[in-house]
Amino acid sequence: MENPTVQNKRVIVCGGGVIGVCTAYFLAKKGASVTLIEKSSVACAASGKAGGFLALDWCDGGPVSNLARTSFNLHRSLALELNGPQSYGYRPLNTLSISLTETTSSSSPPQQQSSSSLLPEWVNGFAKNPKPIGTTETTAQVHPKLFTRTLISSAMNNYDLKLVIGELDRVEVEGNCAKSVILKGEEEGSRAIEADSIVLALGPWSARLPLISLLFRISGLKAHSIV
Repeated sequence: MENPTVQNKRVIVCGGGVIGVCTAYFLAKKGASVTLIEKSSVACAASGKAGGFLALDWCDGGPVSNLARTSFNLHRSLALELNGPQSYGYRPLNTLSISLTETTSSSSPPQQQSSSSLLPEWVNGFAKNPKPIGTTETTAQVHPKLFTRTLISSAMNNYDLKLVIGELDRVEVEGNCAKSVILKGEEEGSRAIEADSIVLALGPWSARLPLISLLFRISGLKAHSIV
């Protein structure tokens, strides 16, 4: 059902990662006319390369506990709505924490696998001390790039969402209201797109905008993800 507070509103979402795409998807589903702006391609950075792990209660006791629980349950609903198991590999699963011990010599024989029945058959070598940290009721996984691209494809096919490939140059503000975004042009000069509301979901690249960097600091965090 369309939401009268956003129905027919022109919204620009800047950033084609998972946060920008999810924001655009739900706004378009509620009746907004959404334009998503992405510099290169959807889910081309961290949103397409992360582990895609979903956990119900790993944030309990922290400031984002309610958000994490809501997100986990929303993923279940989306998987039913968008055929998640086939579309983007959604799967509830059991999760374990294990300890690893490195050998100091490549010629050393592998240590014996723990005899614990918790370890699946394909885990061997140096794994030991398995500890359950999630069940199919509390943990799941998606393929992050496929998930993000499934959402935007669904929104473009079923709702009023347009994808624009272009580089954001600046946000034009009148008074205290953002009125339009200016995209960098190649031959024709800069291009302006007007909107009633503008959402910035640029991740660490948000710091390139004076509108943001003058208010607070944003920086990236480099991390490894092996899946």
